[in-house]
Amino acid sequence: MRRERIRHEGDKRETGGGRLSGAGGRWERGAGGGRREWGNGNGRIEAETGGKTLSMGSLILVIARDAISFQQPASFPIPDSRFPILVIQVQVLTKLYGDFTAVSDLSFAVPAGEVLGLVGPNGAGKTTTLRSLAGIIRPTSGTIRIAGIDLGSNAVAAKREMAFVSDEPHLFDYLTVTEHLRFIGRLYGVADTEARIDPLLSELELSDKRDALPDELSRGMKQKLAIACALLHDPKALLLDEPLTGLDPVGIRRMKQTIAERARSGTGVILSSHLLHLVEELCTRILIIQKGRLMAIGRIDEIIAERPQLAGRGLEDVFLAVTSGEG
Repeated sequence: MRRERIRHEGDKRETGGGRLSGAGGRWERGAGGGRREWGNGNGRIEAETGGKTLSMGSLILVIARDAISFQQPASFPIPDSRFPILVIQVQVLTKLYGDFTAVSDLSFAVPAGEVLGLVGPNGAGKTTTLRSLAGIIRPTSGTIRIAGIDLGSNAVAAKREMAFVSDEPHLFDYLTVTEHLRFIGRLYGVADTEARIDPLLSELELSDKRDALPDELSRGMKQKLAIACALLHDPKALLLDEPLTGLDPVGIRRMKQTIAERARSGTGVILSSHLLHLVEELCTRILIIQKGRLMAIGRIDEIIAERPQLAGRGLEDVFLAVTSGEG
């Protein structure tokens, strides 16, 4: 396969048989194995069949006749900020429960430093998607990679690079706050667990509860402890399902700061929430799903640009239009 390095200049850049454009977010298979399209989060690459390799920053994207893959070069360069490292890659994810399709052919990617907002109506497949990414449930088909590691074939290694916080914290009844963090540190082999505990407790306003058992914590404090456990090992991918549940206004503000700080440090974050104002405030891009299918993906202005009738609207109006079939 031939390799060529491409540079992003403006919205489009011709590169041999392929084209890089500003819109992104889907994977299509043409009739008879024709055109391939892959939305990588920063743009879309289109290529005709016959095999092509495009180098994107520190990743190499290989588009072949029947497959698409990402390869890490032998010498890993400093990533170009316009094409950051993809920490979460999802390709044609499908999850069936008998005859019911919970998620269907869902493809997207999250680069380092991005906060992707996952939104959709009740029953849209958001939690199923997150639990599939976390390795809690096994997809019917499709590929998930965390930090370049295939979750299906190397689950333990992939899970070491991620953290998942569910909408309902699950804690150990007889471990104190500090003991929870020490236990997580041992599980993940964190060498400096003790040095990390105090800063985390301070950041999440749990210092005065360090010796408390879960029964002594409020709902919001339990949520903070679950998030502290998730952050202890500095995951490259952070999956959050309704992370602000039970928090008071001060806690919500602090949690927003924590999420933003982790993204700035290079963590790829997926945030699922019904609080659309939070998603609009924190998220770099939005992924809207309905009945398990991708309805729209991109920055809010990109989604609106494809739907001129929504010009000047906020995320709530865009969400309602897209999920009602009006947009």
